[in-house]
Amino acid sequence: YASYLADYVARMGRKGISPDEAKSIMHSDKTVIAAMMCLRGDADAMLCGAHGRFHKHLERIDGLIGKCDAIDDYSTVTVLSLPTGTFFICDTHITPDPTAEEIAQMTLLAAEEMMRFGIAPKAALLSHSNFGTSDLASAQKMREARLLIQHREPSLVVEGEMHADTAISEELRNKVFPESVLRGQANLLVMPNLESAHIAYGLLKTLGGGISVGPILLGANKPVHIMTPSTSVRSIFNMTAIAVAEAQHQAVG
Repeated sequence: YASYLADYVARMGRKGISPDEAKSIMHSDKTVIAAMMCLRGDADAMLCGAHGRFHKHLERIDGLIGKCDAIDDYSTVTVLSLPTGTFFICDTHITPDPTAEEIAQMTLLAAEEMMRFGIAPKAALLSHSNFGTSDLASAQKMREARLLIQHREPSLVVEGEMHADTAISEELRNKVFPESVLRGQANLLVMPNLESAHIAYGLLKTLGGGISVGPILLGANKPVHIMTPSTSVRSIFNMTAIAVAEAQHQAVG
């Protein structure tokens, strides 16, 4: 405890945490303790958040572990395994209204995560607009994000801005935009804002009768993930496997 406390005070002394507050936190805050374990090499990954508010845990993680280089903000991707296929949805938990830059970053991070699952990502940037049918700011944002993604990762299959049904149905997509680079159904569904992502995820999970995994935290400097109070034992098991795979990837890298 003494060495952990001294280390924590040294890290947080210029971030508004007094020594007395640090003592209390290091006695009681399991998220901080786990983050310190990762930083000190006593653990390779961490899961937290089965109790308490998501953003409170994220605040603790950000203060200690922080973001990867060149990442503007954290994001999440949630996996839904449905009878119609397996879909990755982002960002379901963090950024209320991401910029085009943040949309591009979360798409690339989520695509990288999918490849760890052995799944080839096919990304759809979703919108109320369908290939230029609207010029509202949210539609323009998704168009700009697609250009950013294509410039940074030309090999990634990404399409949009587009309706959700157009992303899933190749037949419908061929009618409205036959020049699309997307074939079959998209499996990475990137939403224009937090509300649409969370609503879509909740509806699909409840009505689809499938299995959900996540949220998977993207952009952190270590393999760390925040559960939600509704997380099941099965989901904790699945998230443990994901965190281990990420830790192994970092070790190899």
